[in-house]
Amino acid sequence: MSTPTATRLQAANASVTVLSNTTFVTDWTRRYFGPWWNAFEVPASYACAGPLVTADLNEKAYTDLTALVRSRPHHEATYAKARLLLTRDSTGTITGISPDEGLAYRSEQLGGHVTLAGRTAEPLALATARIAREMIRAALLRDGWTLLHASAVVQGDRAVLTFGSKGAGKTTTALLLASRGAQLLANDRVFVKAIGDDLRVLPWPSAAAIGLGLLDALGLYDVVRDRVQAGEQLHPTQHQDVTDALLAGRREPLWEPDGKREKKVQVFPDQFATWFGMQLATGGRAAALLFPRIDPTSVPAVIDGDRTLGEDDFMSGATEDRYPDHFGLAHGINGGGSDLARATVADRLAALPHHQITLNHDTQANADFLTKLAGDQDL
Repeated sequence: MSTPTATRLQAANASVTVLSNTTFVTDWTRRYFGPWWNAFEVPASYACAGPLVTADLNEKAYTDLTALVRSRPHHEATYAKARLLLTRDSTGTITGISPDEGLAYRSEQLGGHVTLAGRTAEPLALATARIAREMIRAALLRDGWTLLHASAVVQGDRAVLTFGSKGAGKTTTALLLASRGAQLLANDRVFVKAIGDDLRVLPWPSAAAIGLGLLDALGLYDVVRDRVQAGEQLHPTQHQDVTDALLAGRREPLWEPDGKREKKVQVFPDQFATWFGMQLATGGRAAALLFPRIDPTSVPAVIDGDRTLGEDDFMSGATEDRYPDHFGLAHGINGGGSDLARATVADRLAALPHHQITLNHDTQANADFLTKLAGDQDL
């Protein structure tokens, strides 16, 4: 049996330790969270302190937990797009198995300790990172943070938050500013909390989904293709069709069969730095809100409008769409934070400068406009 290794994650006052007999799992955790959350190796003996995820490659444990679930009344659910069978005992311990992934979960102490047993390393590493992130999220929400749908960049300690529905330009805005020297804090969502006179922001670590067309427009397509051709890997949640398109040099958007969702490149957080030369921010102070829309017939500009922060800009529901709280980690907290925290953040954000803007398909013009706007003293 390998010597266990441990990685501690820290975000504001929330922390969790990942302990594993497989260094691939803890190395993955440090890579995935390190650029945005403080992820660092600790002695395995430290794992007894605080929230804990234990994740081991262990065929016997997987088999035993599978037998346990199937021997008891259980129900079927979906988690991370995979089938999950779940049972709960009289002590509140939740046990689940994902047969297609070769994973078993056991959540004890009201979600304070989650044990995973896996048959192969990569699915185990992905599942471990997912659980650890959800435990941090739950702790932050209990501590009064909220979670917003927004991209964000930081200049100094001033954070510019960008809101909008799919296709509005959140990712475009953030990546253009990051390519011009701002630090990237969030691609799609961000934690916010009122602390004293400030609205503090924290990143939500995740693989960033970037469409092929946007990669091309940003001048990043060839960088990604060259790296993939050289054998480097993007995040494993990326659809094989996207990898094939990159290798073939296809730059047009790829769509799901229903034509409603685009299949996108899935970029590891650390690849923003190593591949694109962008710096990542670990936090900041909310200073301004942008509400972009893409209009190919317009020039980049600030426009009149009454767009303000709305309910859809907050995370809502008990959990995310793909990650329902099957393991009792959230303790019933709304996935976007408490009503009081949300109302406080909404009021504070409403007092910050708001700018509705249009962007077009001219990347250089967009970047010049956004750089000037973000550099204005009003922001």
